Amino acid sequence: MAEDTNDRVDPAVLKTALILVVGALAVVFDTTIVSVALHKLATDLDVPVSTIQWVTTGYMLALGVAVPLSAWALARFGGKQVWMFALAVFLVGSIGASLAWDAGSLIGWRVVQGLGGGLMLPVMTTLVMQAAGGRALGRTITWVALPALLGPILGPLVGGAIITSLSWRFMFWVNVPFCVVGLILAARHLERDTPATTAARPRLDAWGLVLLAPGIAAVILGLSNAGTANGFDHPDVVTPLAVGVAFLVAFTVHALHRRDPLVDIRLLATRSVGSSFSVLFLSGCALFGAMLLLPLYYQEIRGVSALSAGLMLVPQGVGTMLSRQIAGPLTDRVGARSIAVVGFLVVAASTVPFAFADATSDGWLLALWLLVRGAGLGAVTMPVMTASYVGLDRAQIAHSSVLTRTAQQIGGSFGTAVLAVILEQSISGTGSDAVVSGFHTAFWWATGFSLVATALCVWLPGRTQVRAAAAAVAGAAQPVVARSGRRG
Repeated sequence: MAEDTNDRVDPAVLKTALILVVGALAVVFDTTIVSVALHKLATDLDVPVSTIQWVTTGYMLALGVAVPLSAWALARFGGKQVWMFALAVFLVGSIGASLAWDAGSLIGWRVVQGLGGGLMLPVMTTLVMQAAGGRALGRTITWVALPALLGPILGPLVGGAIITSLSWRFMFWVNVPFCVVGLILAARHLERDTPATTAARPRLDAWGLVLLAPGIAAVILGLSNAGTANGFDHPDVVTPLAVGVAFLVAFTVHALHRRDPLVDIRLLATRSVGSSFSVLFLSGCALFGAMLLLPLYYQEIRGVSALSAGLMLVPQGVGTMLSRQIAGPLTDRVGARSIAVVGFLVVAASTVPFAFADATSDGWLLALWLLVRGAGLGAVTMPVMTASYVGLDRAQIAHSSVLTRTAQQIGGSFGTAVLAVILEQSISGTGSDAVVSGFHTAFWWATGFSLVATALCVWLPGRTQVRAAAAAVAGAAQPVVARSGRRG
C-alpha cells in the first residue's frame, strides 16, 4: 500500500500545478507564436531581419539573466510572491510589446517579457516539485511539462493565423488573459509561504550574479550569432563565447568557495542532477535544433506557407502529448534510465526519414514519423526532468531547477546554432539538389545528437534509486500546496 500511495499525485499538488500552468502557458505560447512572425515584423517595422532577430535574441538573453535569480528569490521572498511578481512583469512586457512604436521599443519590451519569463519557468517547477514532497515525481512532472508540450502544437497555429488575418500586435495580446487569470488564481489559492521574520533570510550573492548572469547571456549571444553568421569563426561569435565561458569558469570557482552561492553547482556532483544536466543539454540540442530544421524543410523544400508548416508539425506535438501520459507514471515504476534510452532511440530513428526526404516524399508518411518522433520526445522529457529531482531536499530543488533550465536553454541555443551552420555550409550550390542535400546533412547531425544523448542515459537513476529517494524524503517534505478559500 505504501508504494501505491507514493505513486499517486496528491490532489492538492495537482491543484497547485494547474494554477501555475495557467500563467506559464503565456510564456510558452509567446515564444512559439513569435518564432513564426519575424519576417512579418521586419516588413511592417521596415527593418532588416538582422535587426528584428533581436526580438528573439533579446528575449533569450533576458531569460538567461533572470533564471539564476530564481533560487535566491524563492528563499528570500517565498514562492507565491515571486510567482505573482514574475507573472506581473511578463504581463506588463506583453502589453508594452503590443503597443510598440518601432523595432527598438519592441525589442525593449521583449526583454521585459524575458525577465518575467526567466523567473516564472524555474519557479513553477520548483513549487510543484516541492509540493510533491518526493512522491510520484514522474506523474507530477507531466503537469510541470504541460505548457512545453502544448506550445509546439498550438503556438505555430495561433501565430500563423494571427499573422495571416490580423495585426502582429495581437500576438502579444494573446498572453494577457493567461496572465490575468493566472494572477487571480495565484492570489486566491496559492498558500502564502513568506519566510518568517525571525528566520535569517539569505543575502543575494552579488558576485555570483555578476559572474553567472552575464556568462550565460554571453554564451547564448555567441551561439545565436553563430546561427546567423553561418559559422563559428567570426569575431561576433568567438568574442562573446570566450567572454561567456570565462565568466562561467569564474563563477564555478566562486561558487565552490562560498557557503550559499547564487546557484549551488555542487549538486552537479550528485548522480541525479549531474546526469540529468548532461542529458537535458543534449535533448535541448535535439529538440530545438530540429525545431529549426523541420519548419524550414516544409517551407523551403516543399514550398508551403508558414501556417501550413505549423499544421504539418502538429503530429509531433500530438505524439508528445500522448506519450507523456505513459512516460510519467512509468518513470515512478521503473526509473528514468530505461525510458529515456528508449525515447532517444525513437527520436533518432524517426529523424532518419527526414535525412532522405525531398519535395516528392509522401507527406502522410512523414506526418506518421513526426507522430512517432513526438512520442519519443515526450518519453525523453518526462523521465529526465524527473531524475533531476530524485533524492533532493526542499532547498536543493530550487537550485536543480536553475541548473536544468540552464542546461536546456544553452543546449537549445547550441543545437540551433550548430545545425544552422551545418545547413548553410552544406548547401554548396544554388540548385534545388544542393538545398535538399544540405537538409539531409543537418538531419543526420540531429540524429547524432539523439544517439549521443542515448549513451549518456546510462548514468540516469534507475528504479532502485527512485524508490529509495522517494521513501527517504517523503516523510520529511514540507510541501507548499494550493488551498481553497480566502487569500493567504
